[in-house]
Amino acid sequence: MIHPFTQEHEELRNVIRQFLQKEIVPHVERWEAEQKVPREILRKMGSLGYFGLNIAEEYGGSGDNPLAEAVLHEEIGRINASGFANTVGVHVGIAMRPVYKFGTEEQKRRYVVPGVQGEKIGALAITEPGAGSDVASIRTRAVRDGDHYILSGNKIFITNGVYADFYVVAARTRPEGGHKGLSLFIVDRDTPGFQIQRKLEKVGLHSSDTAELFFDDCRIPASQRLGEENQGFYLIMQNFQWERLMIALQTLGTAQAVLDMAVEYAKTRQQFGGPLTQFQVIRHRLVDMAVEVAKARHLTYHALDLFARGIDCVTETSMAKLVATEAAYLVADMAVQIHGGYGYMQEYPVQRAWRDMRVTRIYAGTNEIMKEIIAKRMELLP
Repeated sequence: MIHPFTQEHEELRNVIRQFLQKEIVPHVERWEAEQKVPREILRKMGSLGYFGLNIAEEYGGSGDNPLAEAVLHEEIGRINASGFANTVGVHVGIAMRPVYKFGTEEQKRRYVVPGVQGEKIGALAITEPGAGSDVASIRTRAVRDGDHYILSGNKIFITNGVYADFYVVAARTRPEGGHKGLSLFIVDRDTPGFQIQRKLEKVGLHSSDTAELFFDDCRIPASQRLGEENQGFYLIMQNFQWERLMIALQTLGTAQAVLDMAVEYAKTRQQFGGPLTQFQVIRHRLVDMAVEVAKARHLTYHALDLFARGIDCVTETSMAKLVATEAAYLVADMAVQIHGGYGYMQEYPVQRAWRDMRVTRIYAGTNEIMKEIIAKRMELLP
């Protein structure tokens, strides 16, 4: 198996694992009930350098190192706290990342530096009620008015949307042209005309806040535009590969954790005079689960290796996201079945994985979209 991590990365993994076990795991259930990750833990992670693992030192990070950040995402996945994982992942890999990659020096100082420290938390606002996977159909408008833009429209399903400090927002700056008429803007939370319309209640990921946002003639300085005008679609697409890899890593970690839970339960649960593993059907089901996790790990690590070396890997990252998320949900569903009635009780963590893993096949591009991307790369489209 391709194993892209060095000894240094494995040492980092051990440090992160110890931190998560001590500082996060004991509080997961409370954060799920409160439907919020406390800001103080995010600041603590920032102060320890966990938000800057793939950020240059001049902005407070420890250097550009996607493999180091990959370790963080996989380990967070392994504690089966996907709401917390989403909060961190969206800030580090999805909202802050495009500002770091495409922002001006002023924008990086204003958002990336405090973002690395955990003092400012970001969100990415792309999805709209009528535009999900079809990014080119975005209707939110940004009309130029001198040295400002007037931003109008609404967004939905925005992770970190309730409590974020800044939002990277996709808007249409040219009515015609589909994907060629989009731009990105950084919008501060206290911008006049910006409203958090409502907090959304979800089936899972309870500690991850999700919101519908509304922009009512928000006056945005032109200096808050990210990158060139009408180039927003290309900036979004460039970051999608890392976003999908991040999700594959997180779900891979959760799938492994759930497999471990199921194996332990099957070995210790007594039925008909012995452990569940005395039954061939249970043993084979556990083997099927292990195979799914192994497949996801091989493909995800392969895609990660290509990405880290700067090799074109659109096909591989799309496959990794597809296979890892499908595997994670299947493994979680099988684990619930092995646990029987207990698996449906909230006191057993397999039910949380089952609820949380379902949405991974939807966000960051549905798995149907992943298949279309792969089909296009295979030159299958007419």
